Amino acid sequence: MVGSSHEALHRIFQKDPGLLTHALQRVLGVPFPEPREIAAMNVDLTEIEPVERRVDTLLRAETDTGTYLLVVESQGKPDERKRGSWPYYLSYLYEKYRCDPVLIVTTQSRTTAKWASRPIQIGFPGWESLIVRPLVLGPDNVPVIADAREAERDVPLAVLSAMTHGRGRNAAAILESLAAALKTIDRDSAAVFVQFVDSCLVDPQAKQMWRDLMTAMQYFWRHPLAEQVREEGREEGREEGRVEQCAEMVLRVLEWRGIAVSDAVRERVGACTDLERLEKWAQRAVHVTDEAELFGGE
Repeated sequence: MVGSSHEALHRIFQKDPGLLTHALQRVLGVPFPEPREIAAMNVDLTEIEPVERRVDTLLRAETDTGTYLLVVESQGKPDERKRGSWPYYLSYLYEKYRCDPVLIVTTQSRTTAKWASRPIQIGFPGWESLIVRPLVLGPDNVPVIADAREAERDVPLAVLSAMTHGRGRNAAAILESLAAALKTIDRDSAAVFVQFVDSCLVDPQAKQMWRDLMTAMQYFWRHPLAEQVREEGREEGREEGRVEQCAEMVLRVLEWRGIAVSDAVRERVGACTDLERLEKWAQRAVHVTDEAELFGGE
């Protein structure tokens, strides 16, 4: 189970290795050759001496022009120690595998992206012995995918978009578009993507909105992230508790989507004791454009 944005920002490429080369080509405009085969590798770079060194994710890409090692580092904030670690990782990998390593840094922070994109120059100025130029995927180049059709065309990239941009004024549109797109892929892959996004959403309101969207679409409740909620529901054992929670969710989804909710609608939703009907309203709340549509002519 992914438990942090750090883990999710690099493990997404373990789930879908092809997303990484796709992101390099589409997001960064790097003419990286299309891999014939791509596989995850052991991330442990520990030497015989008791000095442990680990990269976040390591992939081997077989292409028509050669074999490349893709080193993915998830970075939350600037860390000057990395300017020593990253050249070491690349040198060690090249020595061990005799393949060209490529460093890709992923981040949700513009400040960190700017810091990470600076070349690391080692040696005499003007005659550097080693220059490392990280490729950075961050808020300034990962596209904002806030359209459901665009998200459906490239679901993994839409997931990366939500993980990178899932905050601020665009959060609702991004998350709604991704939620709709997840219905077009197999449920097992969707459940994994749900977890990655949930782990990366640091804004409490955006995280709650995402969980409400997934609950309404019946994704979240079959996912490990919801196990604690399910256990609490079993302990309570009260139908009215589930009804109240579902009613609150209907209203929250409408509010976060910017749809005005009148007192009459609040009263009708709050007075409803039919759990099945409330669940239908919750699913409609994800798509309606006006509060009147919520009840579907009932």
